[in-house]
Amino acid sequence: LAVEQTVVLESDAAEARRIARGFASGYLSSPNYSGNLRRMGYTAVDVSGSGSDRLIDAVIAWGDVDRITSRVREHLAAGADHVCIQVIAADDSDVCLEELRELAPALLEL
Repeated sequence: LAVEQTVVLESDAAEARRIARGFASGYLSSPNYSGNLRRMGYTAVDVSGSGSDRLIDAVIAWGDVDRITSRVREHLAAGADHVCIQVIAADDSDVCLEELRELAPALLEL
């Protein structure tokens, strides 16, 4: 089982959620994605606009290296064989090499 986890390497909650919302807004405007989230228990309020804090925090991991590594471990403990991380930044053209370099040592230990 291979899963994908979007991550924001940012510890400031407001900034991390701002970045995450920029990424999630396209998904939340899609009936397919918002409908799936509603079936998973999220409310219309959670999936409206740019998403509630509860939704954003659940679907996009943010924080420091330890916090993101912990989220990846949760997937592995739940049965994932592989976790692909998608690092995002405020700038859509940023391929996040700096963040990947920072995360790599901790993720390689998993």
